[in-house]
Amino acid sequence: MMLFFKVFFTEFIAEMGDKTQLMLIALTSKYKLRDIILGTAAAILVLNGLAVLAGGLVSEFIPDWLIKMIAALAFLYFAASTLAGDDDEEEEEGGKSKIQFAPLAVFWTFFVAELGDKTQLTAITFGANEGMKSAFVVWIGCSLGLFAADILGMLVGYLLKSKTPDGLLNTLAFVIFSIFGAFTLHQGLNMMNARVCPIPVWPVWIAAAVIFTALCAWIYIKRKKENKCDI
Repeated sequence: MMLFFKVFFTEFIAEMGDKTQLMLIALTSKYKLRDIILGTAAAILVLNGLAVLAGGLVSEFIPDWLIKMIAALAFLYFAASTLAGDDDEEEEEGGKSKIQFAPLAVFWTFFVAELGDKTQLTAITFGANEGMKSAFVVWIGCSLGLFAADILGMLVGYLLKSKTPDGLLNTLAFVIFSIFGAFTLHQGLNMMNARVCPIPVWPVWIAAAVIFTALCAWIYIKRKKENKCDI
């Protein structure tokens, strides 16, 4: 029991203020609470299972720079899709959401964002220290500690959603995802430059930023025109 609480509180503290907690606040502007809980819970269980049982094999087979690049693309995609609008809030006849795989989208977003993060490294460390005999306790403790911290992010996000004007949380989500995407892309480019081949990091990063900005501007203008047509 002492091991469980030690793992739980270590993981909980490690996750507080982490990027994935802020990401979940942003995701509340796109998906329903049920979908976020299902996707996040599944991702946490899988990630911590991999960390505890595999002991970091993922990081040996997948280069760090590639993980960062995938995470950056995921963040930038969600920034752009947030700007495009909340399609999951549109209802079909019978009251069913048009997006049928929202939990899967949340799962992959959280999975990629958390892969290689300090909380996963914490789980790997506990798994290595305690051995296979305590793998189940470590897995449950890590998963519950991570989920408890992230549920606070979800609740904060939904509280903000109910108290703030329409569009404000979407703007906040767009800013959060864009910052995470830009920062993670820069990290990935630096790793690629150091470990794969020499590349002009800043020029490539600036070019990507310009392309992303132009794409977002196009999406924004297109959405404004569609809204005018609907009036």
